[in-house]
Amino acid sequence: MQETKKIYWHLPGFYVYFYLNQIILHLMQSKPAYFHEGYCAGSVYGTFPGAIWNGGRAVFGLSSHSEMEQIISTYNRFGVPVRFTWTNPLIEEKHLNDTYCNLIMDTADNGMNQVLVNAPVLEEYLRERYPDFEYISSTTKRITDLNRLEKELEGNYRLVVLDYDLNHDESVLKALSPYADRIEILADEICFPNCPRRAEHYRDEGLMQLTFEKGKVFDCPNRKTKPSFAECRKRPAFISREQIPEYIEKGFVNFKLVGRGLPIGLVVESYLYYLVKDEYRQQVQDRIRKDLEKLTGRRPDF
Repeated sequence: MQETKKIYWHLPGFYVYFYLNQIILHLMQSKPAYFHEGYCAGSVYGTFPGAIWNGGRAVFGLSSHSEMEQIISTYNRFGVPVRFTWTNPLIEEKHLNDTYCNLIMDTADNGMNQVLVNAPVLEEYLRERYPDFEYISSTTKRITDLNRLEKELEGNYRLVVLDYDLNHDESVLKALSPYADRIEILADEICFPNCPRRAEHYRDEGLMQLTFEKGKVFDCPNRKTKPSFAECRKRPAFISREQIPEYIEKGFVNFKLVGRGLPIGLVVESYLYYLVKDEYRQQVQDRIRKDLEKLTGRRPDF
């Protein structure tokens, strides 16, 4: 009997969507018939609030050590790695000894967890001090040149996250076929295609994270409309659920879903759209709503 091919989905917000992700992971394991065959959680990515190494989206606040231990151990008991978004492009050598960020790494240093990297100085430090983590090259590097991308894939990375502008570039996807199982594809990016200010936006978010200071709202066309999954589906980089099997046939088995800094309703909708079979979608949504209310004491706003 042929073993079912595993397709890995990398889910957002291990901290901010802790309860939601617990519900989904529990359902994926207890009710596998609700989900598409072979679909499983490859990791849950994000940051604990207030970590200066964090990039992509600034997240403010603070987490206690006991909370860190609880959250990391919960995901790991599901067999799911926690993936830290240590992609702040402004990190310098003076930031490497940050007590809080190193405490997070020490707490998660059990051979199961992962790190997304961008800044070379931080990556070098982490690889030397924490060799038991898996390292993943972040989409925040904005590598859109095929030669650079192939060189990145020759490096010591568990995965390389593809820049979303290449999602439908057939010539690139074909050229990358030898590396397909080491490429992660961002299926539902909400940002605009070929954005000339994307790297600048990452630096702006990184500066806010470093200085614990929310700057003025970044001048971005996305700010003019409220984020929604419906808007996300209109983007040229969007990969529909009907198209996912085409990527799987090409050997791509790692897919990432957005969600950091976005409304929980959008995240729930993306989970239902990609992961759940049509006939069980309403049932899973009702279960999520019921369990979230029970866990948080609040009625979900979706």
